[in-house]
Amino acid sequence: MAAARCVRLLLRPRRYPLLSCPLRTSPRLLCIATQQKSTGQNLEDDQSQSQNKPKAEPRSAEKIFIEEKAKLEEQLKEMTDKYKRALADTENLRQRSQKLVEEAKLYGIQSFCKDLLEVADILEKATESVPKEELKDENPHLKNLYDGLVMTEVQIQKVFKKHGLLKLNPVGARFDPYEHEALFHAPVEGKEPGSIALVSKVGYKLHGRTLRPALVGVVKES
Repeated sequence: MAAARCVRLLLRPRRYPLLSCPLRTSPRLLCIATQQKSTGQNLEDDQSQSQNKPKAEPRSAEKIFIEEKAKLEEQLKEMTDKYKRALADTENLRQRSQKLVEEAKLYGIQSFCKDLLEVADILEKATESVPKEELKDENPHLKNLYDGLVMTEVQIQKVFKKHGLLKLNPVGARFDPYEHEALFHAPVEGKEPGSIALVSKVGYKLHGRTLRPALVGVVKES
């Protein structure tokens, strides 16, 4: 009762003229209030739904470390493989270059030696063409000339040997296609088939490599 009385006193027009107007509810205000209420309910629903959703499990530091370690190990393996391949290629290149340099030192005089072989052949033919019965004291000029040719031939063979050039005179040896060139095949009594019966032109080898094959005649079966 006391509360109702107080309300009537407050609403009296003589004390509060502004409150004497009847209170009316505006449709606009009702719409705004309804929207605010609906928005508040939606927010509450969204919050409740977000709370109800399961949270994503955070990645542990240990798992990240393991993955990074695996990546680094794979990169290290790849780089190590590339490094080993590069070392192998470099070593192969070094060996090939060294071999080429050594061969150039050994066989660089090959062309020069081939030209000198013609000179040695001429000296050999010159000494062989001199009749041995004419080498007497009564013919000192021929004897001195012959001795000079022999000494020159011996000296040139020494020079050849010094530089790795060896003479091939394979009479009686087995035929070797890598060192000999067969001019003919003929049966020879008392000779083994496949052996060399005649050397038409001697051959030469330079540091174990055939520089010029010997021209030979090979024995065949009769």
